[in-house]
Amino acid sequence: MNTEVEHRSMSSTPETHRPSRKRRLARATAAGLALWAAVAYLALPLFWRHEDRQGLAGRPMVTRTSNDIPGDPINFGLVGSEREVVCAFNAAGWSAANPVTLETSLRIIGSVALRRPYSAAPVSPLYYDGRREDLAFEKSEGGSADRRHHIRFWRVSDEESGQRPMWLGSASFDRGVGLSHYTLQVTHHIAPDLDAERDFVAAQLASAGMVESLREIAGVGPTLHGRNGGGDPYFTDGEAMVATLSPDCKERTDKTPSREGAPWQATFKDAIWSGLRRFLGAVS
Repeated sequence: MNTEVEHRSMSSTPETHRPSRKRRLARATAAGLALWAAVAYLALPLFWRHEDRQGLAGRPMVTRTSNDIPGDPINFGLVGSEREVVCAFNAAGWSAANPVTLETSLRIIGSVALRRPYSAAPVSPLYYDGRREDLAFEKSEGGSADRRHHIRFWRVSDEESGQRPMWLGSASFDRGVGLSHYTLQVTHHIAPDLDAERDFVAAQLASAGMVESLREIAGVGPTLHGRNGGGDPYFTDGEAMVATLSPDCKERTDKTPSREGAPWQATFKDAIWSGLRRFLGAVS
């Protein structure tokens, strides 16, 4: 009898020291919340934080149409004189866009309708900080002006104290011509992946030996379901790539630009976003 009682007492002893299921669940929940707080409020903000240079903090990072509708976001930038900017795009095989006139408007209509090349077709005006673009460049893809890479630039700082001017730009790929979803006006429709076009422009300039260094600055912010001035959908990680051009348009022998900033942060962030880009590109 005593032996049986002792056996029961010994077998029940470990149960009294084992944490209850509710206590284990509470501990796991607390650990999960602590991990979430560390990632959300400490780790991830580091990947989207950039040192402000040349007074860009607080600037709007989206353009506007002539009807004051939010347009394409700012996703590219350059450091260099106007001569260096023009020279760099010429070296990369891009053309300066013609101004919008009756003649050029008729030429672009003929190019699209008759499938004729027009490498310097005009781009529709966009406005940044109340000003129309200062420069615009394009590179045709195909036999007419309906499909093209293009970018607009606005000068946002002047040359002073030995610093070269800063330009902010908006790059996108025109995939065809149609009617605006907002105004029913004839316009180009853009491809949704704006980061692909931003990276394409950087690669083109670098391949031409025109880029000293690249760095990222905060742009419009991560956007999964954006709409431009024509109502076209777009997505972006929200970063803007800034290229510092080779001085005096001298072609560099080393055509791999240096990367400024924190490369491990950019690599980790880009790895996450590349998965999202593949998914969004598949469903768009």
